[in-house]
Amino acid sequence: MKNQVFTPPGRVLFSADHHLNHAGVIRMCRRPFASVEEMNGFLIEAWNSVVRPNDTVFHLGDFAMGASPEQCAGFFGALRGRKHFIVGNHDKARVTSLAWESVSERATVDTGGHRLVLDHYPLRAWNGVFRGALHLHGHTHGSLSGTSQSCDVGVDCWAYRPVALPDILERLAATPARPEEIERAAAREAGDA
Repeated sequence: MKNQVFTPPGRVLFSADHHLNHAGVIRMCRRPFASVEEMNGFLIEAWNSVVRPNDTVFHLGDFAMGASPEQCAGFFGALRGRKHFIVGNHDKARVTSLAWESVSERATVDTGGHRLVLDHYPLRAWNGVFRGALHLHGHTHGSLSGTSQSCDVGVDCWAYRPVALPDILERLAATPARPEEIERAAAREAGDA
């Protein structure tokens, strides 16, 4: 697995942190479900409510936890779209061996006139940050504030469904905080003036 660069055709969506079949995430993230079965069904339905068959979806890790290989295959098969995967900290072979279009630890996507650096984990600095590259991640379940160039695309932040780039760009535009690396460079320049 290595960093892959993509220029996908058509509509592109992003998601992370489904934690399908993981009972503990319901409590930890205060998800409004009475059981894993209810959560699993809702997450699959929410995905399919926004993803069309020919859409490309990048899932940024933590797809399922505590599910058998057969359950993982069932979840995967129920989801629409051309699915790419960025490995998260809870993803084992039962997830990474599914029929993803690609599996990597990090990916760079050029779409909609933007360069996106995708990783499961939030990064403090990333390739292209000074040239406007955006960073999309999961892992934090909305517990870290985004910046004007970085955003958590996990289901806990986006009504439990994948999100398209225009919605991400709208959220980024409404976030005044700049990435830490840019803030530090600006502080150094101000100190030199």
